[in-house]
Amino acid sequence: MMILLLKQRDKSIHHCRKISHMLSRPIFVYTELSPNPNSMKFVLNFELVPEGLSFDYPSLEAALEEGKVSPLAADLFQFPHVRRVFIASNFITITKDEEIAWEEVLRDTKQFIKIYFEENHPVFEQKTIDSNTLIVDARDSDTVQKIKAALDQYVRPAVESDGGAINFHSFNEDSGVVKVLLQGSCSGCPSSTLTLKAGIENLLTRMVPDVKEVVAEGV
Repeated sequence: MMILLLKQRDKSIHHCRKISHMLSRPIFVYTELSPNPNSMKFVLNFELVPEGLSFDYPSLEAALEEGKVSPLAADLFQFPHVRRVFIASNFITITKDEEIAWEEVLRDTKQFIKIYFEENHPVFEQKTIDSNTLIVDARDSDTVQKIKAALDQYVRPAVESDGGAINFHSFNEDSGVVKVLLQGSCSGCPSSTLTLKAGIENLLTRMVPDVKEVVAEGV
């Protein structure tokens, strides 16, 4: 009787594992070119980062920095061609060494990302998410609130579609200068300055009359 019960238990466990495997989330990864020829966008079929957050890692050291730790980014830096990792929404933007062609490394990089998530490895330490949760600043002036709203509604979606991100940095009430942070594929992109002036600056100066100029910080 005991042997029969053990066999039934083993059969049930095997059945549960089989169902679990069948119900596990399929991982799809596809790539998109970005305006920066050295940056490639690896898009997944699920969200990687809570809405409104993004993480830019210019080095392995940055991926291990307290409060920003990302095991995924740290592992990607083990590839010799990886020079920068940016994670936002449902994509990872990787900037490569300009001496290496994407044709040489794209397949292996894409396969690594797929296997990484199939094995359920974490994108971030939980502490990273907890310490970077967005908090609305009640001290923002009316002008700053309008600037942030315009960036979030009209600029962020377009920038993210190119594998990058834009974040508000500061606004000088006296000079009318808005400083923004460009990350991901936008960092070091040859066309980023043109996009900043021809697109973002024109938009903000029209929508927010107090804004006179937009400049990029840390690019």
